[in-house]
Amino acid sequence: MALGKRKQVRQTELWVAATELPTTSAHPFYSKLNEVLAKHGFDRFAEEACKEFYAPTMGRPGIPPGNYFRLIMLGYFEGLTSERGIAWRVQDSLSLRKFLGISITEKTPDHSTISKTRRLIDTETHDAIFSWVLQVLAKEKILVGESIGIDATNLAANAAMRNIARKDTGEAYQGYLKRLAEESGIPTPTKEDLIRFDKKRKKTTSNADWESKSDPDARIARMKNGSTHMAHKVEHAVDMDSGAVVGVTVQAADKGDTTTIRETVHTAFHALLDASGALGDPSLRSSMFLSAVADKGYHSGAVLLDLADFGIRSYISEPERGKRNWKNNPEEQLPTYANRSRIRGDHGKALLKKRGELVERSFAHCYETGAMRRLFLRQRENIAKRILVHVAGFNLSLIMRKIFGRGTPRGLGDLLLNLFFSVHVVISLFQYCLDRANTRKLSCFKVSAP
Repeated sequence: MALGKRKQVRQTELWVAATELPTTSAHPFYSKLNEVLAKHGFDRFAEEACKEFYAPTMGRPGIPPGNYFRLIMLGYFEGLTSERGIAWRVQDSLSLRKFLGISITEKTPDHSTISKTRRLIDTETHDAIFSWVLQVLAKEKILVGESIGIDATNLAANAAMRNIARKDTGEAYQGYLKRLAEESGIPTPTKEDLIRFDKKRKKTTSNADWESKSDPDARIARMKNGSTHMAHKVEHAVDMDSGAVVGVTVQAADKGDTTTIRETVHTAFHALLDASGALGDPSLRSSMFLSAVADKGYHSGAVLLDLADFGIRSYISEPERGKRNWKNNPEEQLPTYANRSRIRGDHGKALLKKRGELVERSFAHCYETGAMRRLFLRQRENIAKRILVHVAGFNLSLIMRKIFGRGTPRGLGDLLLNLFFSVHVVISLFQYCLDRANTRKLSCFKVSAP
């Protein structure tokens, strides 16, 4: 065999036969996922929902609606942080081309086309796709929806703390700090002087006085690791039986849990109503969303009263507050005592323990392995569109887990690798036992020397 050398300049071929183009077999995970989507008419539903956003006769051909939503779901399945990363991954992968139905001779969508399509399609349509996936879970007998666990987490915004500005004067943080230093007696402060001065002064960086220039919807918030960052708050409502996310909202990171829970409960309730209606059995609606489970950050008399008026049993951990006086809020006394009685029972303790497991699992899958703990989009509306379809991909993974035992293609690859390793260990152990048996058999025929 002759030694081949790499050519520095390769001439582009003018004609290439279709039979000479590279091909690959479809990924089993994505093949089965396409079968599930086709079984329930996903592309037909997406095209009907997005009809008004596409020109009937004019304009450049856009991304088919079904493919656009598949591209966003790939962010979850492949752990891709940005739309640019999704576009690059699809361009490099033959199996993902097959998943999207794009031939090797066709150009894959670039990131600008994906982002423009996202901007054109409204939030309500993205929410309709999320609801459609919940209906599929109900048809597959996965979704139950009787008890809902609620919790929230902060996602780092695509904005930096150094670019915040005063709301009243428009000053940047460095300019504001320099003015304070000059007023305190430092005539021409250097960068080192400003750092020392900033460490000594009392911090008053609040959302009431400061905002981000690049993303006005972002808020200054404390992250899980203890750092301070511009962030957005995402709240999940999770089915306590299946682990499916039945409601997701994106809200301001400076809002308290007792304020944001109302919107999340409202969103989850209507999503479950749509899912039960898809089964054609109105009697199922009476068994949907009977109880809400949350940690002590959500505990307040007003929240408990609202849930009771809505016909929802509350299982919310109660913080230590000492003896309370009900004179000013007598209507909150009965819901509070009823909630206290429920969380002290065995059923309440089991629900609170399970909530920590299932809700935190949804955060870990969607934002840690799903690579969205750090956002690359700005403005709450754009972020909500991406997260709705991203979490819909997480819900679809529950169906794939039911089929394969794994919810992502990476998990399926690990399963096959573990299976191969287990077979290898069994064969090696069998060979070792066989060798030991042969050794003992030969030792019986040895004759000792006289």
